[in-house]
Formats: sequence, structure tokens, C-alpha cells
Amino acid sequence: MIEKIIREDLIRLHVKANDWKDAVRLSAQPLVDDQIVTKNYVDEIINSVNEYGPYFVIAPHVALAHAPSKAGANELAMGITVLEPSIKFHNDDNDPVSYVFTLSAPDSNSHLKAMQELVYLLSDDNFYQVLSDSQNPSEILQYIKDSVIKQEIEK
Repeated sequence: MIEKIIREDLIRLHVKANDWKDAVRLSAQPLVDDQIVTKNYVDEIINSVNEYGPYFVIAPHVALAHAPSKAGANELAMGITVLEPSIKFHNDDNDPVSYVFTLSAPDSNSHLKAMQELVYLLSDDNFYQVLSDSQNPSEILQYIKDSVIKQEIEK
């Protein structure tokens, strides 16, 4: 399923951000441009970090930026942004962040299968290498598709 909600035009490589807020905005911009999320959704991601801390920095070097669906998630989608250089999100355990996955989930259930698949990908060291080394979003999307097929075969 994750390969269906990530599209090439939602993947950004070699992105330079000034700070964590800029990284969130830059990672969400393709979703805003395609009207998948509203600008308010992006503001709510930032407001949530200001209120609760960088809770969505979920693994070393990985952020899963998201906000409540009611904040402006119009459809199920996920963007991927590879930051160069990495940015501090002020999460002592997992900083600095190199990879921002921006999730738009219009309800509380439709994204759960994709999240399982993302966890599988994040447990694969090769995935990070592909994210870092890819020169084209299609390479990342192909790796994700191949990994999903591999995961299905292993079940």
C-alpha cells in the first residue's frame, strides 16, 4: 500500500533547510502544491512540535511529520524529503534528521497498513542508503515497490 501513497512528485532529494521548521515546510510543500494538505495542516505540524516537542522524530535520523486529519489532510499520501545537510529537530535520541516522511491521513485508519510497511522499510539499512544515494525519485519509489513485494513474499 505504501507504494500507492508515495508518488515521484512527492519525493524531494538534496533539500537544504535552515532549521527544523523550514525542513517541515519544505517537506510538506509538494503536498500543499498538489492540494493533498492545506497550509494550515503544515502550520499545525509546527504548532504540535512547539507544544509537545519533536515527538514525530521516530527513529535515528527519521521524522514522520503529520498533524490531525481535521487540520487539513485532504487525501491519503506520503512525501519523502532527504535533507542535506541533516537538521537538528531537538530530539536527543534521534537527531540530526536526514529523512522527513510527511504523512497526510484523512482519517484514523486508512494509513495503518502503509505505516506497517514504513516500519519494515525503516528496519532495512539498505533503505537509508537508497534514500541518501538516489539521484532520482524513481529510484526510491522502485526500491519501495520491490521491498513491499519482498515483504509480501516473506509473510
